[in-house]
Amino acid sequence: MTYASLADYRTPRPWITLAIFLVVVIGVGGLIGTQSTPGAWYEGLNKPPFNPPNWIFGPVWFTLYVMIAVAGWRIYMISPSATAMKVWYAQMALNFMWSPIWFIAHLIWPAFAVIAVILALIVTFIVLARKLDPIAAWLFVPYLVWVGFASLLNLSIGILN
Repeated sequence: MTYASLADYRTPRPWITLAIFLVVVIGVGGLIGTQSTPGAWYEGLNKPPFNPPNWIFGPVWFTLYVMIAVAGWRIYMISPSATAMKVWYAQMALNFMWSPIWFIAHLIWPAFAVIAVILALIVTFIVLARKLDPIAAWLFVPYLVWVGFASLLNLSIGILN
């Protein structure tokens, strides 16, 4: 296992890098979230009984984005070119694509395909990150649970509509 040592965090560089990770992940996620809000189309869809209220998504995603950013930062600080980091970038790109596909383009089944790949990438990241930094891997577990739930929700809405 490879870990960053305490000495690695005694300069401004790692903290600036963390700030960049947080600003990009939360900023882009927030921007996409504000530009692709549920509207009349979403409200008109048949939804399963376990569909949560709309207000819960913002706080959940904010919390998850902080954890995702910190996990990515931790792996980046250990090995910026690690396969785990490449998987992190891939899942982040697809994460940012899902909302516009679902809420703007109204493409239920392509959105389901994207979220299924995100789910696979999350699992892959956890497996790969665990070898480099178990904390980064654990930071992705709530994300795995939420995206698993969101995948079920996406699938259910697809079937009901």
